[in-house]
Amino acid sequence: MSTRSYGQYCGLARSLDTVGDRWSLLIVRELLRGPMRYGELVASLDGIATNLLAGRLRSLESTGVIERRPGETSGVVYTLTPWGSELRESIEALIRWSTPLMISGRGGDSFEPRWLAVALEALLRGRTATPPAELGLEVDGVFMILRIDADGPDVIVEPERRPETIMIAEPEAILGLAAGALTVEDALSMASVHGDRRVLSAVLGGA
Repeated sequence: MSTRSYGQYCGLARSLDTVGDRWSLLIVRELLRGPMRYGELVASLDGIATNLLAGRLRSLESTGVIERRPGETSGVVYTLTPWGSELRESIEALIRWSTPLMISGRGGDSFEPRWLAVALEALLRGRTATPPAELGLEVDGVFMILRIDADGPDVIVEPERRPETIMIAEPEAILGLAAGALTVEDALSMASVHGDRRVLSAVLGGA
């Protein structure tokens, strides 16, 4: 048994033995959006030491949470295994639970728009729309599309097209609206919307 193990025959304890180390779940969060190269993980996980990232990747790979695959052009990429992908539910639950912790804003904390993509899918899980509704979001210079259809929410980062309605805002406004901590009127006072504002209500309002 590892000296870092809780040594308890308990599902929670054994889960934490596997993904409870600092940075481990944040690595999983990154890979929920798809395969990434080592350098991309270093850049996205602002503040992680390269030797620590290498160690966490080795540990997650040895336990079957992630795996390495050949890249499309060269080198290797890291991706979640099917078992590792099942952590999405747990991560999304923690994101929803974090709403009171996020109300104060980002302060001096770092932020990556791809984190917003994961958070929006978590906060809006269970919401559907027929016909589908699409809202463009521009955050810190990065553009994405939030689409809700009969299957639920989906976020596309840096898409090739732009929908008719676009919201330009800070992440606090978008997260607050998606979490139900802000009304549409509150969000509009903190954002700029081009197009049909009813789309904003259909996609994010009343979450």
